[in-house]
Amino acid sequence: MSKGSMRMRTKTASLAGRLVAILAISGAREKAAAARTAAADWRAGRLETAGTAAPPDRPGRPDRPELRPPRDMPKRSMGEAGRVALLHALAHIELNAVDLAADIVSRFADDGLPQEFRDDWISVLDDEARHFLMLDDRLVELGARYGDLPAHDGLWQAAMNTADDLTARLAIVPLVLEARGLDVVPSMIGRLRGAGDSDSAAILKTIHQDEIRHVAIGRKWFEACCARRGVEPVETWRSLVRTHFDGVIKGPFNEQARAAAGFGAYFPSP
Repeated sequence: MSKGSMRMRTKTASLAGRLVAILAISGAREKAAAARTAAADWRAGRLETAGTAAPPDRPGRPDRPELRPPRDMPKRSMGEAGRVALLHALAHIELNAVDLAADIVSRFADDGLPQEFRDDWISVLDDEARHFLMLDDRLVELGARYGDLPAHDGLWQAAMNTADDLTARLAIVPLVLEARGLDVVPSMIGRLRGAGDSDSAAILKTIHQDEIRHVAIGRKWFEACCARRGVEPVETWRSLVRTHFDGVIKGPFNEQARAAAGFGAYFPSP
C-alpha cells in the first residue's frame, strides 16, 4: 500500500465529534458545507465510529433570519416576492433538517444500533445540506439570500421534545414533519410551474424525490426500534404523536408518495 493510500485511510476524528461541531456552526452555508464534507469523509472511511460528544440543546444559528412564531408568518403569493418567500421558507426547513440529521446520529447512534443506522442518517445529512445550498443558490439568482426574510422557530422544538427517546424522535421528525412535506411539495411544484419558474420547480422536484427516501429511512428505523421494544408500530406511532406532537395531522395526503416510502399504514389521524 502506498503512503498516499495509507494517509487516505487514516482516521483523524470521531464521527460524533464532527457532527457536534457542525451543530455548533452558526453560518448557514458554512454549516451545510461542513455537513457535506463530513458525509464525504464518513463514506471514505476517514472518521472513527468510536467516541462520543454531547450535542447542544440548541444548534448554532446566524443572526438572520428573524425568528417568529408560525402564526406570525406572512401569507405567500406566487408573484416573484411570494416565490422568494416560499424558497426562503423551504431553505429554513432544510437548514433545520441538517441539524436534525446531525443530532440524531450524535445523540443516538451509540444506543446499540448497527453501522447501517449511521450510514442511513449521514446520507440524509448530506441530502439536506445539498438541498439547502440548492435553495440558497436559487435565492441568490432571484436577487435574495437566506436570512433576508423572517422564518418560524417551531422546527427545532421537535428535537427537544424527543431528546431522550429515539423512537419518539423517529415518530415525529421523519414520520410527521418530513411526511407532511410529501403531501404539500407537489402542489408547490405545480404553482411554481404555473408561475413560469421551472428552475425553482426542478429544485423542489429533486427535494421531493429525496424526501421519499428519507421518510422510508425513518420508517425502517422506527420499526426497528419498535421491534427492539416488542411493540406494535402503528399504534405506537399514534401514541407517540399524541404525546410529543403539538399539532394536528390532517389531509389531504399524498398517498402515492407515502406508499413509495412504505408509510401508507401510519398516516391516518392518531
